[in-house]
Amino acid sequence: MAEITSKELLLQFCGDYIQTRIFRINEQIKELQQALTTETKSSAGDKHETGRAMLQLEREKLGRQLAEAEATKMVLSKVDINSQFDRIALGSLVKTTKASYFLSISAGEFKSGETLIYCISTGTPIGRLLLGKSIGDQIIFNGEEIKISEIK
Repeated sequence: MAEITSKELLLQFCGDYIQTRIFRINEQIKELQQALTTETKSSAGDKHETGRAMLQLEREKLGRQLAEAEATKMVLSKVDINSQFDRIALGSLVKTTKASYFLSISAGEFKSGETLIYCISTGTPIGRLLLGKSIGDQIIFNGEEIKISEIK
C-alpha cells in the first residue's frame, strides 16, 4: 500500500461521504416540506389528501434515512486511526490476498493512483468475517479463501 494512502485520508474520505449523504437527505426533506406547505386545497379534496399523505410518507422515509446517516456518523466518530492493531478492529486498514479494506463505515471505494481500498463497516458480511482476525489468518468469503497479509 502506498504511503499516500494513509488512514487519515481514508477517514476524511468516509467523513466527506457521510456529510454529503446527510446534506443530500436534509435538502430532500426541505424540498418535501416546501411541497407540503405550498400545496393548496383544491376542489378535488380526496386527491389533495392523497397527495399530502404520499408526501408525508416520503418525509418519514427520509427522516429514517437521516437517523441512519446520523448513527453512521457516530460510528465514524469512534474510529481510532492512531492505534496499532494485532487483531482486526474498527479503524483497521487490512490488506488481504483479495483486496484491501478500511473498517469504518460503508463508504465505497477509495482510489489513490493504483491503490484501491474498500471502506466497509464491521456489519458487512466480509467485515464480520475479518473482525478479530490476525495476520496470517484466513477467511472463506463467497467460497474463496482469503488470507490476511497486513494490518495497520
